[in-house]
Amino acid sequence: MLEYVKNNYDSLVYEIGEMSRKAGREITLVGVTKSGTDPEVLALAECGIGDIGENRPQMLVARRELLRAGGYTPRLHEIGNLQRNKVKHIIEDVHLIHSLSSYELALEIDKQAERVGRRVPVLIEVNSAEERAKGGILPSDVPDFYLKVRELPSLEVSGLMTMGPVCENIEDIRPYFRLTRQLFDNINKTYGFPCEPILSMGMSDSYAIAIEEGATLVRVGTKLFKK
Repeated sequence: MLEYVKNNYDSLVYEIGEMSRKAGREITLVGVTKSGTDPEVLALAECGIGDIGENRPQMLVARRELLRAGGYTPRLHEIGNLQRNKVKHIIEDVHLIHSLSSYELALEIDKQAERVGRRVPVLIEVNSAEERAKGGILPSDVPDFYLKVRELPSLEVSGLMTMGPVCENIEDIRPYFRLTRQLFDNINKTYGFPCEPILSMGMSDSYAIAIEEGATLVRVGTKLFKK
C-alpha cells in the first residue's frame, strides 16, 4: 500500500461524504487514473474505490487488465472524447460512457452494444460554455438531442455531463455547472431519465463547486495521486 494514496483517498472520501450529507443526496466518486502509475492505481483499488475512469479507450483497457490481474473489478468509466472506431474496444466492459457528443457516436454505441447483447448507459456531454474548440451538445440543443438518442434501443441515456471551460478563478466555472444542472432538472421533470439519473460534473479543482451546484458524480484524478 502506498500511504500517500491511501491518505489522499480517505481524505477525499470523507470530504465528499460530508458534502453528500449536507446536500442530502448520494455522490459517486470516479477515480481518474490518467495521472497515476500502475502501482498507484493498484493502491487506489486496494483502498476500495468502486469506480475508475480513463480519458482514452486504450488506457481504459490497459487499466482493466491491470486491475483484473490484481483481483480488482471496479466499474469502468469512459470519460474522454470517444472516437467511433474505438467503441468496440470498450463496449463489453464499460459501466458508463460520459461523453456522448454526437448522433453518429450514439449510432455506433448502439450498434456495438446490440452486437454484444448489452444496453449501455451513456451521458450526454453538454458544451456548457459553447466553446467552438470543444465537443459536446450546445445547451439549446440538448432536449431535442435527448429525445432523439433515447429512441435507440441499446442505449440508456442516464443523464448529463459537462466539463466547463478552463477558468483562472475556479469560481468562474459555477455558472456553467448551474446551467447544466438546470438542463438536467428540466429534462428529468419533463421527460424523465431512466433509473437513478446522473449529473457528472467537477474534477480535482472543481468538484466542491460541482457538488454545491447539484452534481451526483465527480471525476477526481490528480488529487488522488498527489505526494
